[in-house]
Amino acid sequence: MAASSSREVHNIPLPPSPLPDKESKSTSRRKGKDKEPLSAGHKRRVSQKAAAKGNADADLDWDWTALTDSHVSKVPPVFTKDGSYFFSLVGPSVKIYSVATGQNVSTLTPPRPSNLITGSCNGYIHIWDFLEATLLKTIDLSQPIHHLCVHEKFKDFIFASVTRPSKNKTKGDDSAVVLKVSLHTNDTIGESSVRTSSAVVPIGKTRLPTGLAISHNGEWLVATAGCKAYVASLTSSTYRFTKYVSPERITCLAFHPSEDYFATGDAKGNIRLWYCLNDQVHIKAVGVEKKTQTASFHWHAHAVSSLVFTSNGAYLLSGGEEAVLVIWQLESGKKEFIPRIGAPINTIALSKVGREEEYLVGLADGTYLFIGASTLQVSRSYSRIRLDPAVVHDGASTSTSVNPTPLASHPASSTLILPSSHPSSLQMFSIPSSQVISELEVSPSNRVSRRDEKPLEPSRVELTVVSSSGDWMATVDRREGDGTLHGEVYVKIWSWDRQVGSWILNTRIDRPHGSQKVLDIAFSPVPPSSSSSLLLATTGADNNIKIWRLKKSKDRIASEFWVPRSTFDFRSETPQTVSWSPDGSLLSISFKKHVVLYDPLTTVPRRILTTPECPNVSSAQFVGSSGRYLAIISGRDISIWDLVLQSVLWHRRNDFRIQFVISRSNDDSFTVLCHQGPNTHASVYSCSSAQPTMTRKLPFRLRSAIAYSSQFIGISQDWSVVHFGDDVQKAPDEGAAAIGIQPSTSSTKHTLFQDIFGKSAFSGEQEGVPQPAQDLSRTDQIPSLFDGPSFMMPPLESLFDDAMSDFIKPRNVALVDTADGDGDIEMGDVDETEALPKPPRRNLDALDMEAFIGLFKQHSLQPRPQTNARPKPVTNGSSKTNGHGHDRKRPAKSKPPTKSQAPPSSSPIALNGKKRKKVD
Repeated sequence: MAASSSREVHNIPLPPSPLPDKESKSTSRRKGKDKEPLSAGHKRRVSQKAAAKGNADADLDWDWTALTDSHVSKVPPVFTKDGSYFFSLVGPSVKIYSVATGQNVSTLTPPRPSNLITGSCNGYIHIWDFLEATLLKTIDLSQPIHHLCVHEKFKDFIFASVTRPSKNKTKGDDSAVVLKVSLHTNDTIGESSVRTSSAVVPIGKTRLPTGLAISHNGEWLVATAGCKAYVASLTSSTYRFTKYVSPERITCLAFHPSEDYFATGDAKGNIRLWYCLNDQVHIKAVGVEKKTQTASFHWHAHAVSSLVFTSNGAYLLSGGEEAVLVIWQLESGKKEFIPRIGAPINTIALSKVGREEEYLVGLADGTYLFIGASTLQVSRSYSRIRLDPAVVHDGASTSTSVNPTPLASHPASSTLILPSSHPSSLQMFSIPSSQVISELEVSPSNRVSRRDEKPLEPSRVELTVVSSSGDWMATVDRREGDGTLHGEVYVKIWSWDRQVGSWILNTRIDRPHGSQKVLDIAFSPVPPSSSSSLLLATTGADNNIKIWRLKKSKDRIASEFWVPRSTFDFRSETPQTVSWSPDGSLLSISFKKHVVLYDPLTTVPRRILTTPECPNVSSAQFVGSSGRYLAIISGRDISIWDLVLQSVLWHRRNDFRIQFVISRSNDDSFTVLCHQGPNTHASVYSCSSAQPTMTRKLPFRLRSAIAYSSQFIGISQDWSVVHFGDDVQKAPDEGAAAIGIQPSTSSTKHTLFQDIFGKSAFSGEQEGVPQPAQDLSRTDQIPSLFDGPSFMMPPLESLFDDAMSDFIKPRNVALVDTADGDGDIEMGDVDETEALPKPPRRNLDALDMEAFIGLFKQHSLQPRPQTNARPKPVTNGSSKTNGHGHDRKRPAKSKPPTKSQAPPSSSPIALNGKKRKKVD
């Protein structure tokens, strides 16, 4: 059946739609059960040679690079001994950060002071020399490793908690075992770098572990799993666990730094101190579950995620889902709070350099906060891109929810507009610097985690679009209503402030389509030579289409704001997507069965396009740079309309469901993205041909994708920002590779430039070694100092005198005798050879000193005349009389002066709280 178009002026015969060939199963390089035909060609349009070439290209991977890393670790960071760096687990890598600057200075990708020991789920223990960024040794335990702990008392051993699959598959719970592993390895056969440990001693079995720690003196080992705490004495010849029962499931563990007890946090928010580390109780209760003496603290409403004692053992720090750091005083049980940190707390670590102590708090969105122990305030924070709202709210970063993911680009600032860790916020990410520039809170939300056990439904930013000029941005945020809270829908239009470099809210539209959802939103393109104003089109589930326009106020400022221009519908059907032609003369609205083209100025339908090959239209958009072609998508089908010929140019049925159609503005090509299993297949089409000119594959699924220059930007299913396309080069990321760290030989801390730019460029300079001051007495060396970078110059105070003496030459001026009177002085030539004479110094004798003493007695030791007048009372900066705050003068009754009174003066005097004027 041929496609049809209503309201046609002329009866133009439509060409028959090309019929697809029978899908032939070609040989694929893919392995497993996912072998499917990669494409279906059209016999009339494509030769066999071109089809074979297209099938071969389908196996090629498209160039792509990840701009960010979405992994957030729940393992507390580890500091170096000098406190200059800390280590954080990020996915499969270990990143080294500078404490002073937060810069990622090195990345280690899969015990001496420079050794770092890591464990992985593939069963490998890696021993690193992080100063040289080299891998020293790899030990294979052949079981997933979840926790590691070491103690200086056991220098050649580590304690590891490994899991093994449970025999009972119905429980779905893994059992674990705690091992004492020797760092000495057996000799390997061949050139394999993976070795096995020379001694592995099992200590005991547990459930899935949540913590593993050793006491301060190395005598006790504690493991937590489920509702039990497993305690083993490391001083006995045989290792056995004693089980102590907790009322709730234990979530975290921390040992006291100087005393024999430990603290645990559970899923109900309780914190318990366990006093069970003594020989008598332990010997009598080997292998028996029992209870013991504990002290409990309770403030958290939800599970406690991390615990840590301060270095003196007087305080205990706890954090959890409430985004509040709680500081407990153990002796009194009192607590202090550091609230509104910004996201749920994952980890807490302690850093102490000298006498200064800081708390390093790791948040669920990947941000690190340094909090001063003395001030209890955030001193600095290091944040990276935060994308996954499920980590903070839903608790599952791999969620496959269908919530829309806003994504847009702002060319004026070279930034991407991305969702943030909180669904009601957006963040601005700079691609050139690979840093988060700012965060925009679109909808102010209460950051309370949960009410009882039911999570609060936050307001979510669902749509974001930026105008072609970059001056306006429109967002749609919505919150679902429940039994107690009503639903909210807002369209907010933001203006770009070029001076400040930020978005400012211009107009908020409440309930633009009633209580129904806004389905799509788009700005009209306004060419520079066009005199038409900018328009904004929205579609809603209330079956209405609305167009908004700019209006200037009549005040002196003449500010602009947005108002509705027109509202219309089509046969009471629900509109879906909006698309503007490149010149803004046509507005395309897609419905379920057809697509309607409107004149945006008169809102009159110009054409109604019906395509039988696309029975259920999901979207329609203009493709190409001329505005002649319109792509209609329905499931796996795509049809291209030629609006000049008013006919379907070609139709194609893809192997997979179409997710995105991205058009290029500089040519007549567009890209179709389809999901197939865990991969994304991309096909590049020309508007004039049904055969793809190029087919590529990406090893991930996409939540959203947009065009970026001649390439593409997308958000993957695991919330990573990816840059893909032809000839994509990986952006230079400081510290992305393994780089050696120069150890400091003195207490001098690394500066920002040392962490970013590396070693100083001055010849012969060694980091950490004080250098002699540069001799600036020779003036010929001064200009050369200004040739280098400004941050490598000596201090300004050491340069000023020498620089000024070099640039400004002193001039000798002779004294000129001045004539008596007011006559002019005749200026003559100044002899520069004559030096300026210095005035003679006067020596004081006895007569001079007597004159000074007399002057002092005359003016300083004479008694002052007394008066009975009291000062005028002044309170809070204003005169007040008898408690009245008014300044109005009231006439006073004249009385003859007495002897005790002072003679009258010309100014009013305050007597007994009243003002008196001069009596004539």
